[in-house]
Amino acid sequence: MPHPLVKILLVVGAFSLATSACVTNRTFGGGVDDVSAGINLKARLFGDGFYNYGDVDLTVYEGRVLLTGTMSTEAGKQHLQQLASNSANVEEVLNEIVVGQRTTFNQTSSDVLIDEKLGFALLADNGVYRANYQIAVSGGVVYIMGIAQGPNELIRVTDHARNIRGVQRVVSHVLYVGDPKRETRSAGR
Repeated sequence: MPHPLVKILLVVGAFSLATSACVTNRTFGGGVDDVSAGINLKARLFGDGFYNYGDVDLTVYEGRVLLTGTMSTEAGKQHLQQLASNSANVEEVLNEIVVGQRTTFNQTSSDVLIDEKLGFALLADNGVYRANYQIAVSGGVVYIMGIAQGPNELIRVTDHARNIRGVQRVVSHVLYVGDPKRETRSAGR
């Protein structure tokens, strides 16, 4: 039986997905699965006493988990990969964890500013469906997940990211609407 807080978070996540369903390329059920996967994985990390995950962020979109941030050891990075891979509703893990020192306060502040600027730029661009993208920024690297309507939209998204001061690199984990990976996942539901 899930913890009451987990139930509340699932309901809130489901409501926000329902209100944006008309402009996204994913199903309501898929969105609920993603919220559930994120909550369950965060609970597993919180309960895991082996490593410090304080500088790790995770993003879930269509059963794909993007891990960003830093871990102090390669063993910790691999353990995190295993925890994510063995979590409910997770079909793929994109492990972008960097082994090294924790992110500094100044870098974290810069990353947050980049994230906000990119989010606003995508929202303001009529040629981009903002709700179809998830953004993670770590160490000046912008990671983009989501579903692009086509190559032109993805170019717009990545160009917005590249044009923000402080961005070192842009990494795309974006799929296209007709990608067979997505069709296979939908058929499995």
